[in-house]
Amino acid sequence: MNVEINNEFGYKNDYSYLDEVIKYALALEKVDNAIFSIIFVSNERIQQINRDYRHIDRVTDVISFAFEDNKTLVNHDLGFRFLGEIYICIPRMQEQAKNYGHSEKRELSFLVVHGILHLLGYDHQTKEEESIMFSKQEVILNGTNITR
Repeated sequence: MNVEINNEFGYKNDYSYLDEVIKYALALEKVDNAIFSIIFVSNERIQQINRDYRHIDRVTDVISFAFEDNKTLVNHDLGFRFLGEIYICIPRMQEQAKNYGHSEKRELSFLVVHGILHLLGYDHQTKEEESIMFSKQEVILNGTNITR
């Protein structure tokens, strides 16, 4: 698998470590032959996406569009799964890393894993869903030695 990240924001730091995080997350979830996009964006862009698609007019850290949620987008004859898109707001990620007192590497990895799990159908609308999803996030981050 080759990880390619679209960097609309111009984020210059090395994010090659995300390759291992993504591969580990997909392996734990037993996902093979999957395609998805990760797009780094600005505060303004994520707010626009949040407003246009979620009707919430504010900046957020990550938004995922799970294509498999829309059965008309799923084509099983392709030989791979087209999971969707993950938009990550780099300025919000940097702010949260500082506020939480951990590295940007840890925060960005968390947001990527969070987005991947959303693409795979996990959610955190209820306490039970949150418990399942958040424990999976911790297992993945700990398994790749990305700790707080």
